[in-house]
Amino acid sequence: MNSLQRMATAAVSLVLCVAATGTATAAAPATAASSKGGSKSACRLPAPQQPGTSVSQTISSGGRDRTYQLHLPDDYAKKRDWPVVLAFHGRGNTGAGTEEFSKLSTLPAVVVYPDGVIGTGDGDRQAWQGAPYAAAGVDDVKFTEDLLDRLEATLCVDERRVYATGKSNGAGFVGTLLACRAADRIAAIAPVAAALYPTGEECEPSRPVPVIEFHGTGDATIPYAGDADRGLPAIQDWVAGWADRNGCDTRARDRVTGPDITVSRWRGCDRGAEVRHVAVTDGGHTWPGAEIYSGGGYTTQTIEAHEVLWKFLRQFRTPPSPSSRH
Repeated sequence: MNSLQRMATAAVSLVLCVAATGTATAAAPATAASSKGGSKSACRLPAPQQPGTSVSQTISSGGRDRTYQLHLPDDYAKKRDWPVVLAFHGRGNTGAGTEEFSKLSTLPAVVVYPDGVIGTGDGDRQAWQGAPYAAAGVDDVKFTEDLLDRLEATLCVDERRVYATGKSNGAGFVGTLLACRAADRIAAIAPVAAALYPTGEECEPSRPVPVIEFHGTGDATIPYAGDADRGLPAIQDWVAGWADRNGCDTRARDRVTGPDITVSRWRGCDRGAEVRHVAVTDGGHTWPGAEIYSGGGYTTQTIEAHEVLWKFLRQFRTPPSPSSRH
């Protein structure tokens, strides 16, 4: 294939990808190499499982065998560049358990549900780095990067459209460590009922990271007003702090979008990295829209968290890596 043919093929792939995902921002060229050494030749490899299925997988990271639930969308066989959603479970839950209540596997994306390592405290409960009950010596940021390397080497995914969400402890890991240390690989984040324990380090991402955060005002586990005894910030303060970090200059008037939903938005942010907060009036420690148990307290059915977060996240991409610039 000559260079003109390769350029034409890349252009067609780009059009198909943008049309399928409905995103308005520019996508990476379909022939661009992964910033971590992967290649789009992975798109020609057979899928590791049937499209439309969720299967437990294992990877070695940090001297441990780590597991994750991998879900491929129904039409994965179309072989376009799929966005990736990473979903981190709460303390004591699992990736498979989070898949059950979150409905994230209905999204047009490759969805990955990693499993944490058993931490400290009562019971054998899996947890994520950054919380006081996390297992000592476990680098979950490195695990996530190793996992992304695996996905980019074996699946047809768009490494510029990797998004992270999670609930409770998993959401706290996303919002206090992962987005802070790995902003070059995480395009945007969506914490839900986040347990935002202090990590003892400043959050200094390499680029502004767009955020949409969900929290119930009646959350008895991770209080909306914060908990000084555990070092937990007030949720409104944490979101406003992220808006400052992103250089946002305007907080729009809060909008009541449903009988129990209030949305706060910050605009004028550096590189368009918008920040939003979705407050659920009297909402508990739950996943909005869940139809089965996701935590204690009231679960709103006014919104579906997976739909709202996807509408926000899918707009954003990480900057192209130097190797993909021509």
